[in-house]
Amino acid sequence: MNSGSGKPVMVIGGGIAGLTAAVELADAGCAVILVEKSAGLGGRVARMHQYFPKLCPPACGLEMHFRRLRGNAAITVLTLAELTSVSGSPGDYEAAVTVRPRCVTESCTLCGECAKVCPAEREDDYNYGLAKTRAAYLPHGMTYPALYAIDRTACPANCRACVDACRYGAIRLDEQPEVRRYSVSAIIAATGWKPYDASRLDHLGYGRCRNVVTNVMLERMAATDGPTAGRILRPSDGKEPRTVAFVQCAGSRDENHLPYCSAACCAASIKHAAYIRALYPETAITIFYIDIRTPGRLEEFYARASKDTNIRLIKGKVAEVAESPTGDLLVTAEDALANRKSTMQFELVVLATGIVPQTDGLPEGFRRDEFGFLNVPNRNGGLLAAGCVRRPAEVSFSVQDATGAALKALQCANRSVSHGR
Repeated sequence: MNSGSGKPVMVIGGGIAGLTAAVELADAGCAVILVEKSAGLGGRVARMHQYFPKLCPPACGLEMHFRRLRGNAAITVLTLAELTSVSGSPGDYEAAVTVRPRCVTESCTLCGECAKVCPAEREDDYNYGLAKTRAAYLPHGMTYPALYAIDRTACPANCRACVDACRYGAIRLDEQPEVRRYSVSAIIAATGWKPYDASRLDHLGYGRCRNVVTNVMLERMAATDGPTAGRILRPSDGKEPRTVAFVQCAGSRDENHLPYCSAACCAASIKHAAYIRALYPETAITIFYIDIRTPGRLEEFYARASKDTNIRLIKGKVAEVAESPTGDLLVTAEDALANRKSTMQFELVVLATGIVPQTDGLPEGFRRDEFGFLNVPNRNGGLLAAGCVRRPAEVSFSVQDATGAALKALQCANRSVSHGR
């Protein structure tokens, strides 16, 4: 049964916030159109190794949502799709969605023969550039929908190797983009976030020093389905690091980059330190921080880490990261509590880059604040936002925020019906 207006709610983004909003709306009796620009649902959470503070895998939370999606006739899932225009008013929007070709049909059995014979490679955004995939690829191990995709932009001219290898006739290389139009009662933007571009932090060595990585890259190294199969290694030589430095607020709380706090970075670095300690108990870790911000239930998470004698916390900003002839890293930083500046040597440096709202491609109507977040009160009450596109946050807040956005969408639809009578 639909909401009273008879019109669905559109949810933009298939990460944890978008998934939560979609399944909560469907459970409340509302039809949903879930629009995701990549080939599979899951968003940033699917790329994580573990949640904090419990340090459990995210697969359980995602699988719960996927179970609620499967066979639910109230939810229409569009992948490789983007909202390109919207017009109208609360309860009565016209939305245009451009759907790019997957070139793989529902006949796909996940046999993987197309990827085996594919001669072309593409950048693997899922692994933050740490690896490549074939042009015929599976988005990730627990992807939904469970289908391969063909990246036609990476395919050699006139290549049909995947077509010839597919015994099930599931590949259609002649598919074309299409525009689909929907009448909806409300639209929830749950488009999530992207990591701050670390290449803009030249003084911290990213791109210049081989063994400087970002927090999201380290998360993929730690993941068992990641490019290093769960081993955290130095990119330059593949060795296990014996000394690791974490640089907090890499670009955050900086008027030249991101002037705001990204909320989850401190807890994420403590989590990453726990990964390293579990893998390599003798590795010494140093965390350079401005302030440790772990509010609420995360304070105990921080307290546990601060008692670890192999984790050293230094209050002070890092001025420079340079590479030594051996590939080790020389970190020059202040120690505000000791009132001194020093240079220390590490084998691996991890930059805790901040959260940037992912609003690229959203049409006019979604109002942004001075930092790009969709947290400005909108008079046009049917255009809503949820999760990290609204404010920097951890996963649990994004889930709660998405539930609230779903409730607002339902209220918008119901008010529209009552006013029309």
